Amino acid sequence: MRADRLDTALPAGADPVRHARLLRRVHEAAVSGERPPVRPRPVIEESWRRMRRHGVDPERGRPAPKLRYEQLLAHREASPLAEVVPLIGGALLGAAEDAGHVMLVADAKGCILWRDGSDAMRRLAEGAGLVEGAVWDEAATGTNAIGTALVVGRPVQVYSAEHYVRGLHWLTCACAPVRDPRDGRMLGAIDVTGPAATAHASTLALVNAVARLAESHLRERHHDNLERLRAVAAPLLAGLREKALVVDENGWTAAAVHTEPVRRIGLPRRIPGSSAWIPELGECALEPLPGGWLVRPGGGEAAPATRVVLDLSGRPELSLSGPSGQWSHRLSVRHAEVLFVLARNPQGRSAAGLSEDLFGSPAHVVTVRAEMSRLRRRLGGILESRPYRFSERVQVELRGTADAFFLPESQAPAVRAARSPAAGQ
Repeated sequence: MRADRLDTALPAGADPVRHARLLRRVHEAAVSGERPPVRPRPVIEESWRRMRRHGVDPERGRPAPKLRYEQLLAHREASPLAEVVPLIGGALLGAAEDAGHVMLVADAKGCILWRDGSDAMRRLAEGAGLVEGAVWDEAATGTNAIGTALVVGRPVQVYSAEHYVRGLHWLTCACAPVRDPRDGRMLGAIDVTGPAATAHASTLALVNAVARLAESHLRERHHDNLERLRAVAAPLLAGLREKALVVDENGWTAAAVHTEPVRRIGLPRRIPGSSAWIPELGECALEPLPGGWLVRPGGGEAAPATRVVLDLSGRPELSLSGPSGQWSHRLSVRHAEVLFVLARNPQGRSAAGLSEDLFGSPAHVVTVRAEMSRLRRRLGGILESRPYRFSERVQVELRGTADAFFLPESQAPAVRAARSPAAGQ
């Protein structure tokens, strides 16, 4: 600490109680317009200026927006961080619990999507409004680690009275943003929060290291998906004579022939037919591939529909055949169960509905969403969401279900109900 300014949230070797008292004096002076004994850290001082500019009440803050449960589930499903939450928990949760902290994962707007920690700490967190679905941006809750880190785009620790709203002075929070390693877009943030008395100078470094680990995992997953798509597309592209690109379901290019590849194309959110206008390429014909799309610039003519055969007569297998080739995939029993239900319900199924079909209860939506995320990474444009269903661009044929013992390993209620009565005897 310089004589006139604080430079860390909790200086090494400082008494947390004494330092918290100093911060309360600094905060009191700042909100009353008086001269503080020392100036707060620059990141805190700038945040407090934003709070005054936005009219945030230091006594009560503002009512924090909160998602309904259905909205929370939809936000979780749409979050790219969903696939790294187990990794984050494995790397961080033990240390957070030992320190008496709760672990939080928020989206890019500061909405808490996941929370974990000891029962005692979760109860304390609820008293502060740190609950799943609550939005912890600066505009609602004032200076706080989640909201402030997302504003400044770097790791931030906020200790005790550095929080702008007095009701949060009992907390210490450390947060690090997570960015999309492909384009730098903000995906969300990882935070640990606990009582101010448990603050430790190393907490921020730990949280930042876990955020970088999550980014590394996302980068590796992206590269693995593109490599898998290249392997699928290689024989197909070898026989083409016209311009073509193979892209994943988000438009990232895996391979290209007879044209300069672009890093990413702007795929429309929904593709109503066999062609679409793509800003970088113009009108294009599109054909679904396992894990992505074959894109032919200058196309647009109607192409024959891709045919999907789900064969459950022996070991479960999914075959795809389209204008450009044919592919087959062996399926796990769980994925075969999911695709069987979707083939039987062309109108689609919600996550809760699939949970009933697979487990006999709507309580397993998290598991269902994780399985659907894995399937959609494998099958790309063949499956759609909200509700989950086969794309209208594919024709689905179900084989092998006349056998009373199809999918014999399955105990899914939807499969058992579809078997002949003889199967239960």
